[in-house]
Amino acid sequence: MAEGTKHPQKLLLFYLTNQRPFGLGTLKIREIMPFVPLTKLPHSHSAVIGTMSFRGSAVPVIDMAAAVGYQPLTAEERKTASIIVTDVQRQEIGFLVRSVRKIVETEWKKVMPPPKSLGDRAFITGLVNIDDQIVQLLDVELLLARVYPESVNPREVTLTDVQRETLKGLNILLVDDSQVARKQLSDALDSKDVSYFVTTNGQDALDLMLNANRDGKPINILVSDIEMPGLDGYELTFNVRDSGNALKQPYIILHTSLNSEMSVSYAKQVGADEALTKFDAEELLHAMLRGAEQG
Repeated sequence: MAEGTKHPQKLLLFYLTNQRPFGLGTLKIREIMPFVPLTKLPHSHSAVIGTMSFRGSAVPVIDMAAAVGYQPLTAEERKTASIIVTDVQRQEIGFLVRSVRKIVETEWKKVMPPPKSLGDRAFITGLVNIDDQIVQLLDVELLLARVYPESVNPREVTLTDVQRETLKGLNILLVDDSQVARKQLSDALDSKDVSYFVTTNGQDALDLMLNANRDGKPINILVSDIEMPGLDGYELTFNVRDSGNALKQPYIILHTSLNSEMSVSYAKQVGADEALTKFDAEELLHAMLRGAEQG
């Protein structure tokens, strides 16, 4: 990747227990603050410990340790804990953590995918070595799906017969390291009986695209997450656009949980046609239709 297109990632390191640190991309973070008294929410998930007022809005606060399977913080431990206010998937959520360590800079190509032995219940999307210590990157989408299972139910989207047939005529590739995001993407297309390819990382996506191009069946629409281990969405987009005659150029939609103007701006710089915030099935399907019109 060219020097001018490198995109270092800043991570906030924090602890849920007194052992290995966890990491969260700073583009997801609005503010870090000490624990404040919360208003209890009736009939909520056990990990949702209440709501707080944040810049004029009521924001739910999740005990992140409890949400991922550790012991919840005690009332005494909360006194010295921190709340990380995030902006993810079109909503503000506060996460209670035991302690915050520091912000570090790394690159997604240095992030390793989690071992397959962890199965599909692990709340991590990757591992990265920071200061000779393994940091686990939290899968916030999976965490929120477990706390708010109704949030992953797809909303029915109405398409005309012509629009549905248009999508069926496309070669579509979905790329995302989050199992929850992959299911949301797949459900949106399955509901319209539209076929697609899917990979969990950028390198596999690039390889699949090159093979499809050689077979005379090039990918028309690429929908990719941004934050992924190895080859992230920005690098994947840049490599596709920089591939010359090796690839017929697809319509590229970068699809991210980040509600950040910076991420959208950078998506355009590396050659993406659109950048969407997860997850709105209608927005996504109509973005694909716009891609079909330009194909």
